[in-house]
Amino acid sequence: MQDLHQLLQKNNPVALTALAGMGGIGKTELALQYAISQLDQGQYPGGLCWLRVKGQALAAQIIEFARTKLALALPDGLNEDQQVSYIWGQWPTGKVLIIFDDVKDLETIEPYLPPSDPRYKVLITTRQDLGLSDHSLSIKELSDTSALSLLRTLVGADRIDAQLDDAQALCGWVGKLPLGLELVGRYLARKPDWSLQKLIKRLESKRLQAKALTTPASGMTAQFGVAAALELSWVELNEAEQELACFLGMFAVAPIPWTLVEGCLSEQDKDDLEDIRDEGLKDRNLLKRIEESTYQLHQIVQEFFRIKLNEDSEQGKSLKAAYCRGMVAVAQGINQNPTIDVIAGMSASIPHLEELIRQWIDHLGDDELMWPYVGIGRFYEGQGNYALALPWYQKCLEQTQQRLGNEHTDVATSLNNLAGLYKNQGRYEEAEPLYTQALQMRQKPLGNEHPDVATSLNNLALLYDSQGRYEEAEPLYTQALQMTQKLLGNEHPDVALSLNNLAGLYDNQGRYEEAEPLYTQALQMKKKLLGNEHPSVASSLNNLAGLYKNQGRYEEAEPLYTQALQMTQKLLGNEHPSVASSLNNLAALYENQGRYEEAEPLYTQALQMRQKLLGNEHPYVATSLNNLAGLYKNQGRYEEAEPLYTQALQMTQKLLGNEHPSVASSLNNLAALYDNQGRYEEAEPLYTQALQMRQKLLGNEHPDVATSLNNLALLYDNQGRYEEAEPLYTQALQMKKKLLGNEHPSVASSLNNLAGLYKNQGRYEEAEPLYTQALQMRQKLLGNEHPSVATSLNNLALLYKNQGRYKEAKSNLKQALKIVEVVLGPEHPSTRTMRNNLESIP
Repeated sequence: MQDLHQLLQKNNPVALTALAGMGGIGKTELALQYAISQLDQGQYPGGLCWLRVKGQALAAQIIEFARTKLALALPDGLNEDQQVSYIWGQWPTGKVLIIFDDVKDLETIEPYLPPSDPRYKVLITTRQDLGLSDHSLSIKELSDTSALSLLRTLVGADRIDAQLDDAQALCGWVGKLPLGLELVGRYLARKPDWSLQKLIKRLESKRLQAKALTTPASGMTAQFGVAAALELSWVELNEAEQELACFLGMFAVAPIPWTLVEGCLSEQDKDDLEDIRDEGLKDRNLLKRIEESTYQLHQIVQEFFRIKLNEDSEQGKSLKAAYCRGMVAVAQGINQNPTIDVIAGMSASIPHLEELIRQWIDHLGDDELMWPYVGIGRFYEGQGNYALALPWYQKCLEQTQQRLGNEHTDVATSLNNLAGLYKNQGRYEEAEPLYTQALQMRQKPLGNEHPDVATSLNNLALLYDSQGRYEEAEPLYTQALQMTQKLLGNEHPDVALSLNNLAGLYDNQGRYEEAEPLYTQALQMKKKLLGNEHPSVASSLNNLAGLYKNQGRYEEAEPLYTQALQMTQKLLGNEHPSVASSLNNLAALYENQGRYEEAEPLYTQALQMRQKLLGNEHPYVATSLNNLAGLYKNQGRYEEAEPLYTQALQMTQKLLGNEHPSVASSLNNLAALYDNQGRYEEAEPLYTQALQMRQKLLGNEHPDVATSLNNLALLYDNQGRYEEAEPLYTQALQMKKKLLGNEHPSVASSLNNLAGLYKNQGRYEEAEPLYTQALQMRQKLLGNEHPSVATSLNNLALLYKNQGRYKEAKSNLKQALKIVEVVLGPEHPSTRTMRNNLESIP
């Protein structure tokens, strides 16, 4: 009312102001309340005249007002128009407020407007845009607070507050439309024994035909129910405008990108469509412009348009087919790995795809049925929001099975998609039967050689790979690769994916020489086919970097990891499971290089991101816990490391079963922590269990088996069980040389450990060349400022001390101490140990 008053006062000398909005929004009520308040305040001493425009003779109303309210005597011989002009000229002095209620267009009232005199203020209520721009006040639906306040006034505060959730639902049902709220409020006031829930159920059943929305109560300003109020606007629309209104009614009550409408109605001229929209619907306040090229219907208007849609069965059928066809095309445009640009562009379409499923699914053809579900699922899965994607994939499977039967290729695709989501969630046991069923279902109608069959083989192999079932995975990967090459040619994204996956298997098995050319080939192919910036390219960069890291080729790995991280963040956003993996991998590289301060924040960020996106129980979360614990162990922060190791082990056992390579790694890592703390009796059974599990799952020759042999030997060495330690050290060293080559950080570690055994046994001449070789290898591979280099210098110094070569020992220890003080800090256990070692030399 304050805004309206200010608008009326500033419009001099053109005193024409419009209250605009859809039917039922409260234009007339606002004008009436304003008039009453101004009358009480004496703001318009010249009088206040209310004129009803629709279906009324304006001249007769003005003449009657002048005679009865102003007591004007009109001269004889004047026609109606002359009488109106005479009245305006003889109107009493002072400001005058003239209200024209429910104006369709300005031409209707123009002959009856008062003269252009600052004392005349003209207020118009209208359901249309009359082009008054700055002289118009657009009325919107009530706020949540105001809607509840209106209900409290009509129904009683105690009754509303006792059923507040239902009251809010009721406000939502009528879209906070004032007319709707007043109708249901007054209806409830007449039904004191009715609960709000009962009325909501009645509304859901009867919709706009419910008595609570059709019959105005006595004392109301409004003369119509909600549907009747909207009918006044509907009858003014031409056929094309009504058709577009019905079509828009199919969309959700959410912002509608106009490109969606154009896509569905692609046969219509775009300019004509815009004219119909603007002149027919927007100008009548039946459609609201939210932002550029984006529009929205009020909830009640949408409901009214749907009633009209269903009144004409033939036209309705055609419009529904166009809507379904267009929205299915939108869903098909969401690929399996959407980037943030795709996600941002598609986000406004998701509510309408959901509405398609809720309201119009029965109008989809059999070949269209799965796509809305798949599109929404991909949208959420592509962001790592697996929990939001899950119900859509589940509903997709349910719907396709129900309509298409259990032996249809779209059912197989639905099984495959749901299985893939389960795998991403770490729910491997649930994924496997679905993948297997999808494969068998595809093989039956499509034959043994088809791209979809190759996809199923690849996905099942990937699941086995994730479970450490490498022997089962390899033949499936190989078969999928050969089939894809045969069917799609040697250069295709699916071929690149198969090459990458097979390389990943070889990488997991320590078959690095076989993995590298496949990784390289896959990367080059992806760049050529997909461009240099694509999520799949980032994945290949990450995988190749991981191979280099496993081989100790850290300088080659780092730029690839960094490039992969930056690309993933750019394409997928800063919070995505793939970004978490990149952060984790780069942190692991820094840790291997002894760059602990750089590694820790990345590990922490990756863990928090995974917990947020994947939940607190997921194999990747267990990996992050394990990695952060490993960093703490390397820094001597044993009390912080142990609970993380324990949590990771328990989670891995729960999610992956008691026999899995990741479980073996967790056992090994926890044992190593106990070993470092001197808790040898607790460490030994864990080391032994990890070794046996790795031998069973990975075979007798694998880098992880070599690591277990080395670690168990180290435990025996620390306990003085030298005869048991030596053959394990030797076996581990030979296996690492064979699998990793003669120059690798892990080979250097084995050389160092075997040399330590010889030193402990007093076999100094055998120990020295191994210590020296390990030092040189570490300096070459890791640089001169790495904690492992300091360890080698320290070990060689202790050997010199035992031999009485004190000068050489002190020189090495000073050099080692300098490294660890910088890298690990002055209070690290290794730093203190080396400082004590230096002080102990004569």
